[in-house]
Amino acid sequence: MSLFNVYPLFDITPVTANDVYVYDDKGVEYLDLYGGHAVISIGHSHPTYVKNISEQVSKLGFYSNAIQNPLQVELASQLENISGCKDYQLFLCNSGAEANENALKLASFHTGKQKVIAFKNSFHGRTSAAVAATDNPKIVAPINAQQEVIFLEFEDLVGVEKALQGNDVCAIIIETIQGIGGLDEASTIFYQGLEKLCQQYNTLLIADEIQCGFGRTGGFFAFQKHGITPHIISMAKGMGNGFPIGGILIHPSIEASYGLLGTTFGGNHLACAASLAVIETIKKEHLMENAQQIAAYFMEQAASIPQINTVKGRGLMLGLEFDFPIAELRKNLIFKHHIFTGSAKNPNLLRILPPLTIQKQHIDVFFEALKKELS
Repeated sequence: MSLFNVYPLFDITPVTANDVYVYDDKGVEYLDLYGGHAVISIGHSHPTYVKNISEQVSKLGFYSNAIQNPLQVELASQLENISGCKDYQLFLCNSGAEANENALKLASFHTGKQKVIAFKNSFHGRTSAAVAATDNPKIVAPINAQQEVIFLEFEDLVGVEKALQGNDVCAIIIETIQGIGGLDEASTIFYQGLEKLCQQYNTLLIADEIQCGFGRTGGFFAFQKHGITPHIISMAKGMGNGFPIGGILIHPSIEASYGLLGTTFGGNHLACAASLAVIETIKKEHLMENAQQIAAYFMEQAASIPQINTVKGRGLMLGLEFDFPIAELRKNLIFKHHIFTGSAKNPNLLRILPPLTIQKQHIDVFFEALKKELS
């Protein structure tokens, strides 16, 4: 049996990893500045992470959500503590797409409406309503296109209000900082304007923090910089440091009822153990502060390279924009310098999404390699 060939693959086979390094089957060491799409938050094979999962699987790896799971309760408590999102409710699932799917479904249940407002260059997942709210027609199948989604530009509050006046929009979903779309972030005025319009028109505001959340930007959630209170916050990627887990935080104004949402594997014992290890390590090792400090150093180094047009993003969700496509540059960084980086929908943007444990010397290695390739 062959694999369904949907991924263009680099000819690299990782077999082990430690902190910010990945090692392939030939023993080659790679500096990981991409973290597997921003998933590796506390470094590969972190000892606390390995210990938590190992101890948990030796006792109980899984049981369904038909029984009590104290690890879910502990995770909810720790999330409230580290995020500052007081009194929200937690629903756990398995991935970012599933988190957004549940967020959109819950918004529709709560408001009784069916349309969604999303934004151009968005990416919210590859399932049903989540992919319909993703601005990429190539990955939207006809069955997904039945969802009614209105795509608008960042900063277009006039367009948002016009769309809301039909009183049929259940949710506005927005990435605080767009990931695959190219690391664009709107103004505080815009985010606060969305919040006011949602309140006015009985529409839920969903903050998609799947890539930009869990400490990646130097704060726990990226939206917090803008002083807004979303109705639903979706999370995944860095939440489990590689173990599949996702979730939504739900504002206390939204009531739960039995059967409203559900999942077989979501919030399982191993997933909770993994996420608790992530939160413990972020706090103990001051990784949000590290993200801020390394980002400042990164900006300083980038300023010395004239070929870089713009540095986008914040914290350790960064992009270097050039005036040429970066595909060849990215290949050279991988195969000549053994450095993993990422691409984006913007062909001129090189994405940098390293583990939050990264240090200045690793940034130096990257910029030395970059200067060699640009000279």
